[in-house]
Amino acid sequence: MKGLSIDYATLLPALSPVAGLVLVLLADLFAPRGRRLPWGIAGLASAASAAATLPGLGLGGGSTRETFCIIPTALPAGGGRLPSVEGLPRVCLWSADALGSTLQLAAAVSALVCIALGWPRVRRRRPEAGTREPVEAVLLLAALAGTVVVAASRDVGTWLVALELATLPVIALVALSGRRSSAVGATQLLVTSLVSFALLVLGVALWFAATGSPFLTPDAALSSAGALSATGAPTNVVLPSVSSGLVALATVLVLAGVGFKLSLVPFHAWTPTAYAGSSVSVATLLATVSKVAALAALLVVLRAVAALGMPGLLAIAVLASLSMTLGNIMALRQDDVVRLLAWSTVAQAGWVVLPLVSVSALGVGASATYVLTYVVATLVAFAVVAVTLRDHPTGGRTLAAYEGLWQRSPWRAGALVLALTSLAGLPPGIIGLVGKVTALRPVLAEGWVWLAVIAAVNAVIGVAVYLRWLRAVITEREVSATGDDADAEGTTGGTAGRTVRAARRPVVVAGLALSAAVLVVVSVQPDLLLRLLG
Repeated sequence: MKGLSIDYATLLPALSPVAGLVLVLLADLFAPRGRRLPWGIAGLASAASAAATLPGLGLGGGSTRETFCIIPTALPAGGGRLPSVEGLPRVCLWSADALGSTLQLAAAVSALVCIALGWPRVRRRRPEAGTREPVEAVLLLAALAGTVVVAASRDVGTWLVALELATLPVIALVALSGRRSSAVGATQLLVTSLVSFALLVLGVALWFAATGSPFLTPDAALSSAGALSATGAPTNVVLPSVSSGLVALATVLVLAGVGFKLSLVPFHAWTPTAYAGSSVSVATLLATVSKVAALAALLVVLRAVAALGMPGLLAIAVLASLSMTLGNIMALRQDDVVRLLAWSTVAQAGWVVLPLVSVSALGVGASATYVLTYVVATLVAFAVVAVTLRDHPTGGRTLAAYEGLWQRSPWRAGALVLALTSLAGLPPGIIGLVGKVTALRPVLAEGWVWLAVIAAVNAVIGVAVYLRWLRAVITEREVSATGDDADAEGTTGGTAGRTVRAARRPVVVAGLALSAAVLVVVSVQPDLLLRLLG
């Protein structure tokens, strides 16, 4: 290895949350009474991370932003170092193209909305009180940093560490949510994460055994199997059957390991418990940033093996079918909106991996398109839930709390309608319809007719799931015998009560406005999302 080149500008999407993490620790050391300060720093760091991804969004034609590039050299038998070998391609441990940069942007914006939804209400009054905020901010930024890194990592070491960095802090955040069920949800999430990590390590070991390379790149897979010449040009050498089988098995194990994090059936058991036991902001983080991290990790592997011309994986088809079906059926039975969104996540995870039955660029792009559609719509839905809970702390999680929402708050009802129709794939949520059509294209291209039929049936069931919530939104709320709305905005009565409550949630409303604005833009211009993905 001759040397290592580092481009710090390319690393800014990951360096920003790390710098924010350090600043939060310093702020807690020198200003321990500032309850909102750690969250403010975390918000600025997330925004900086999002801004740092913008140069990568315009990449096209296979262009990438690379750093940590290793220049290979030949080592003589007697020791020492020879000059760089001409013609050998360099290997970069960090490589972000348009697709990877878009996933990083989605993670950063999602983290920013999560910070807004979890914004502390009041300032700390005692030095010993409320010391949880800096810890939560640090954990959130750590999860964001792991997500950004895993989307661009191209070696198995960084890939594994970054994926776990995106997962373990979220487990701690679930445990810190302050609910009795938080410990149960965190325990289930921890156990499944350990099993997931074991499967991922085994998959990585098989990858190394099959390819002889620690890099998750198409060149590594081809050259280690003898499909590249000494100059790096492709040849017609066919993969040995043993190596090809090991690569396929490694891919299946990685899929199973990532399946825990994506909430795919049968690796989904932790999802409703963890969501229900978490605060809304942490549940939103689980549903968005964690899912982006999991899919980004899976796409790194699938983009590497796509060069081998692997056939469609039956395991992906089975997992997608089971996830869509079970998730929708269980969501139909839920009255708690957070649990409904949890089971919706299971169903949507099936749609996310559905296009990956085609191990190709078409399947990868369609999967990334769908996960971004899901993330934006889910952010809006959770933001509406967060605002509703601020108004109705005890009953804001039930469907009944949303009855007559269009009368009390038309703009909030409009945002929720757009989010739910996007998840269902109905107008006016055009981006959801585009996502579903895009997801089905690789399935039909590969000839998986039975899988397309199952997906179509589940699309209809999914419409029924979200129409239950929509029905409550457009239903007129019953008026009590005294003529007062049973769920008026100000429980203390009069304008004073409403003013106090409104003053407590401007940042939460800002989070809803930000996510709703993004959803409106991509719904009006769905081709914008496709262009971002290159």
